[in-house]
Amino acid sequence: MSAQVPLQPLVKTLRHILRPIVRLLLAKGIGYPYLIEVIKEIYVDVALREFTLPGKSQTNSRITLLTGVHRKDVKRLRQVEQDVLKVPEAVSLGMRVVSAWSMPPFTDKNGKPAPLPRLASQGGERSFEGLVASISKDFRARALLDEWRSLGVVRLDEQGCVVLDTAAFIPSNNLEQQAYYLGQNLHDHAAAAVANVLSGQRLFLERSVQHEGLDAEIVVTMAKEAERSGMRLLQSLNQKSLEALSAKRRSRRRDTGRFTFGIYFYSEADRTKDGDFR
Repeated sequence: MSAQVPLQPLVKTLRHILRPIVRLLLAKGIGYPYLIEVIKEIYVDVALREFTLPGKSQTNSRITLLTGVHRKDVKRLRQVEQDVLKVPEAVSLGMRVVSAWSMPPFTDKNGKPAPLPRLASQGGERSFEGLVASISKDFRARALLDEWRSLGVVRLDEQGCVVLDTAAFIPSNNLEQQAYYLGQNLHDHAAAAVANVLSGQRLFLERSVQHEGLDAEIVVTMAKEAERSGMRLLQSLNQKSLEALSAKRRSRRRDTGRFTFGIYFYSEADRTKDGDFR
């Protein structure tokens, strides 16, 4: 039993991490039996891919030893093809349109997304219609404009030009789109934190500031400041990355590196509401 003691802090952390996930699953009607089957699949897949021994094949018996999953289940689950988190088409289109809008010839003199005439007949290629057409011929600019206006992502100014609000570019109420961002953001945040813990050193930036006992108005003020400052940094990193991608296309290099940088802000009146972590 004493050998189990060092694991207790990790188990306590695991219980804390899983609370919001379980809350989401219960809210969406996903019960414990289904979750357990998913976890079995993940245990087997991670053991198969990431815990191999040099020069040796990964046997069912060894995976069972590593994971605790029964050999019959291991044999069955090794035949299961793991689902890859794919970017929903609507999300992919939106990201590509916003990225293109952040680059010439669709920017203003300050390098920001410029207001664009709505129709190609009004502004040619440098119009919202021309912008969408430059990304995909399969989507109508009018449909995207209507959706984005309803979400507050864009608005029409007094001249009837389409104005982008990059701060409002968030997924719609479409569950597929929301689930994509949830999976991508939480995975990369967790991957960075886990890599730091397993290596025993700081491989990735993973920091936060936390305070308790604050007045509710101060928390609201901090939330607004976090959004203002965070969005400035996100937009700056996005702009520099787009410039690097543009240079890469000109040189025809085939680099495959990627990165994720995210920000978040969470607050609550009673800390123990989400599980006592003391």
